[in-house]
Amino acid sequence: MTRILVAARLMVLALVSLVLVPLQLLALRFGWSILHAVPVWFHRVLLRLFNVRVTERGKPPGEAATLVVANHVSWLDIPVIGSLHPLSFIAKSEIEGWPVVGHLARLQRSVFIDRQRRKATAEVNDALAHRLVKGEAIVLFAEGTTSDGNRLLPFRSSLVGAAQTALMHDSVERVLLQPLAITYTRRHGLPVTRRDRPFIAWYGDMDLAPHLKMFVRATPLDVVVTWGEPIPFNGNRKEATAQAEAAVRRTVKAA
Repeated sequence: MTRILVAARLMVLALVSLVLVPLQLLALRFGWSILHAVPVWFHRVLLRLFNVRVTERGKPPGEAATLVVANHVSWLDIPVIGSLHPLSFIAKSEIEGWPVVGHLARLQRSVFIDRQRRKATAEVNDALAHRLVKGEAIVLFAEGTTSDGNRLLPFRSSLVGAAQTALMHDSVERVLLQPLAITYTRRHGLPVTRRDRPFIAWYGDMDLAPHLKMFVRATPLDVVVTWGEPIPFNGNRKEATAQAEAAVRRTVKAA
């Protein structure tokens, strides 16, 4: 029965993809405004099919140019956040070449960064600044990699320089850094313990298979997404990053 249910969920997801993926390609090609909404629909269907329940707290980004600074626990963070509001992400360049995932990331209008190239950060900051000037909200996983979910890694400030670049545009009066905390709180309806973390967090050299197995079997999982108070960027990227890290750390610890 479990295999039948898994197959049915995957079939529904495939049928939804057959509709939404071509629609998003057309929206990107012709600049339709619906291009911001289609990824949200896809992520919501994905989470609903596989029993991931998201609770949102706090106030999400408004119309001001906003760089969202978040912690990073799992590949699941992207559909979790993406199911809430139209957002784009900053991703490692190698993800662009991954089967399926890379294609979906491009459809989400992700900004890719090659950390092996010295000029990559400056180039990405320029690209991000252009998007921020247009009023888009971009998500930066500031730890630079995933963690085990029990602790926060130090936030990196290099890509926060995009906020500084955006401020150079005459049309931008202010840029905000908004902290975002992602916490996986319950599994099978019970509070998440350290023993559950390997099934949720994906970090280091861990095998992806246990996560995908849990996901396709629709193990009930509860996630809390908490928006912090926006931080007006004053030009000091290290100071602003430290403030965002402290806010996320407090929220994760409390959860």
